[in-house]
Amino acid sequence: MVASDLLSPTIQSKTELVSYLEAGCKPREAWAIGTEHEKFGFHKDDLTPLPYEGPRGIRAMLEGMVKYCNWKPVFEDGNLIALICPEGGSITLEPGGQLELSGAPLDNIHQTCEEVNRHLKQVREVGDQLNIGFLGIGFSPKWRLEDTPVMPKKRYEIMQAYMPTRGRHGLDMMFRTATVQVNLDFSDEADMVKKFRVSLALQPVATAIFANSPFTDGKPNGFLSYRAAMWQQTDPDRTGSLPFVFEPGMGFERYADYALQVPMYLIVRDGEYIDATGGTFADFLAGRHGKLAAYRPALADWETHLTTLFPEVRLKRFLEMRGADGGPWRGLCALPALWTGLLYDQTALDAAFDLIKDWTVAEHETLRAQVPRLALKTPFRKGKLVDVAREMVAIAKQGLKNRNRLDEVCGDERQFLGEVERIIDEEKTRAERLLELYHGEWNRDISRLFKDMAY
Repeated sequence: MVASDLLSPTIQSKTELVSYLEAGCKPREAWAIGTEHEKFGFHKDDLTPLPYEGPRGIRAMLEGMVKYCNWKPVFEDGNLIALICPEGGSITLEPGGQLELSGAPLDNIHQTCEEVNRHLKQVREVGDQLNIGFLGIGFSPKWRLEDTPVMPKKRYEIMQAYMPTRGRHGLDMMFRTATVQVNLDFSDEADMVKKFRVSLALQPVATAIFANSPFTDGKPNGFLSYRAAMWQQTDPDRTGSLPFVFEPGMGFERYADYALQVPMYLIVRDGEYIDATGGTFADFLAGRHGKLAAYRPALADWETHLTTLFPEVRLKRFLEMRGADGGPWRGLCALPALWTGLLYDQTALDAAFDLIKDWTVAEHETLRAQVPRLALKTPFRKGKLVDVAREMVAIAKQGLKNRNRLDEVCGDERQFLGEVERIIDEEKTRAERLLELYHGEWNRDISRLFKDMAY
């Protein structure tokens, strides 16, 4: 065992891995809402992506943000790679320079929307000083993969080398996609399982509602959520719909068993990233991982490993909803409102479970396969997926009403579902609206997207 292993408790058995997940259980009054969203930065004058260095690069953008919230800079090899707010939340970089806000754990969607609004106003203020804009969309609409800058983070170096060995579009996923997600809590194992099953089954419906990535390399790509399509060709070991979640015996241990068999990316020792590809966490735990023979597994390694699993719903010490494309300002409050309404009111959760409880594994997989192209028009049973979406939103709306979290004028959280209700009422996704503009008003000029749709 090397000295740095002592910074985190050494793992003695699988029981500790299960206990790590189980430690996420919280009483209802402690449940929080954590919202994350990514966005693409670009130079307003020529619509090129932001490099890391330079007077109008990502580093300059982060340096400009420091004055807000008393952000604490985080460096790696002298490179500014993140900002941490003492009051909660962080700003981090995705591999292709996508700027991500990881929000603080908050009590309600009113607070979430205040946080989003405050952040985007700050981003716009700094961006205007640098003549930089930001776009909320699920897939980079103009830049080729080879034109996309690479951020100087060692974690990404290991992933960049490994991804092409497991799927045709792993690098596209890393460098050219953006999402909005929400992280939600559970009270105990039974509550976690029920929420996991509901959210995993309904994740393709959320993908359809928030579909917003119809362009690639400056032209339509034939999809409504190209981001979702890329995830299906990224890495079968760590993506997908996890059929075992719906099987008897699902719980913290079953998820740990799954995670143990997923190939590793890396471990961190003394601030250095060590390549751990070529073996699973089970190999590491058993002492048979060749690259890691000099190291003992620590709980920090398990925590890191869990972040390298990419199913559509991910379990850590909370549940992450990962199915939605990045989107416009008004949509960044709608996604957390939808899932909070479904999962944080017991009556709504029970109704949502009744909605999906007889869906088959084949139906789950069919939805995943068809939604990226068809979104709400995906056939499902005797109708279309929009019919399920309508029921899903009605349940969420009632759940938000039951929660009764009010703002200063006594409005509850249902107001944040307005954008979603409009999409469903008109049966037209953001992606379809963008395509109408592209073929109509924009006269097939993709530059209009950056001018008309930037934050």
